[in-house]
Amino acid sequence: MPTQAHMTANAVNDVNEAVAAMAANKKVVDGFVAAVNERRIDDFPDFLARDVIDHNKIIHGEEDRPGAAFEGFRQQLAAFGEFVVVADELIAEGDAVVARLTVSGVHTGAHPRMPEPTHRAFSVEQIWVFTLREGRIAEIRAVSDRLGMFLQLGWDWPTAD
Repeated sequence: MPTQAHMTANAVNDVNEAVAAMAANKKVVDGFVAAVNERRIDDFPDFLARDVIDHNKIIHGEEDRPGAAFEGFRQQLAAFGEFVVVADELIAEGDAVVARLTVSGVHTGAHPRMPEPTHRAFSVEQIWVFTLREGRIAEIRAVSDRLGMFLQLGWDWPTAD
């Protein structure tokens, strides 16, 4: 029968392992944000699972299939000559990392919502929830101030999606 000290040591080890796993998950998200900011699209597979599921679609018209987020991010970066994601806060629990972000950019390229660049800037707050599996982002859920973004960019609010 295990002693109280042995059970306590196991519990401490379990907590240390959980804390280390959450720190590793936050590091993956930080790395992904850096890759986005540095436009290192070829490095995205280091951070995103091949079959990553984007529950909210990064960009209008993104296909509804696992892995489509790669093209969604590529299109988003192509539409904004300046595009910066600042992780204001990262909170990890279990296999999830919640990121409170400030996202800004200048619309300089074609975007499915607005093919003609407006050359206007935007800055909005977003909340992203990343689910990680095997050291990569496997699922993405996001809430963003799209109305604020559309208003700042001079885009028409869509009547249907």
